[in-house]
Amino acid sequence: MHPLVPARVPWFLISMTDAPANRPVAGILWMVASGLLFVFVNAGVKLIDGAIPAPQAAFLRYALGLVLLLPTIRPIIDARLTRRQWALISSRGLLHALGVATWFFAMARIPIADVTAINYLSPIFVALGAALFMGERLAARRIAAVVIGLIGALVILRPGAREIEAGHLAMVGTAFVFAISYMIAKRLSDELPPVVVVSLLSVSVAVALLPVALAVWVPPDLRTVLILFGIAVIATLGHLCMTFALRAAPITVTQPVTFLQLVWAVSLGYFVFAEAVDPYVILGGGMIIAAVTFITFREAQLKRRAVTPPPQATKV
Repeated sequence: MHPLVPARVPWFLISMTDAPANRPVAGILWMVASGLLFVFVNAGVKLIDGAIPAPQAAFLRYALGLVLLLPTIRPIIDARLTRRQWALISSRGLLHALGVATWFFAMARIPIADVTAINYLSPIFVALGAALFMGERLAARRIAAVVIGLIGALVILRPGAREIEAGHLAMVGTAFVFAISYMIAKRLSDELPPVVVVSLLSVSVAVALLPVALAVWVPPDLRTVLILFGIAVIATLGHLCMTFALRAAPITVTQPVTFLQLVWAVSLGYFVFAEAVDPYVILGGGMIIAAVTFITFREAQLKRRAVTPPPQATKV
């Protein structure tokens, strides 16, 4: 749930996907495009390669992207937010800021494929959180799917069989923090228009990251600034493609397509960044995706409202 960018229907598209059309081919193609764009977001972060500290990079990504949100000022004013809603928005902004910073940290230290595969844990964590804190029933088959997803994470990390790097731990933390963020977003999306929830996330994350970014500030060069602005634009386009995908076809049709994102991440890491192909990462990622897909399919059958974000939505 891509960290820079957002299993089941994403929280910020709930009202736009209640009744998807029956155009499966179009939905699959739009989701393919969305996955490619989110992989390009990963590549952009990788290109920065630690040129500036992770909190500063995360701040600039959101700050530069604020220009894209100017048309949402009027809806935000019209929403007339309550004190409770502002508190939820602020809390979510702080959590998401932490997750984005650790995501940038992980991207600079471990292969793209590892980041992509571990990122799929967010929907698993949300499924657990929804059962523990939001009253959702955790049936036996859903428990089995969650267990398989967690085993998939162990296959990727292989504790004891290899050294677990700081980037791996940071990415697990990122997935967990984003899961909490999305559960808060679920509450907000029941009360506010999706565009307001999305826009205020960007604003609150930028505000939360500003003091940390200033504390570690390194003057960025033009190349870094342009890459970060490109990341903001590409992430926005990725969300738009996801919107079109979920409008065109049910989530049970488009969800399995997200597996391709792992394939592309592995290919990108191998051919562009000379990263070794780790079969355990592919196997573990496949297990997590299978678990998330099963949960999605079962809950679509039960006609339950979606709360779990897609992995790509965990991106900034």
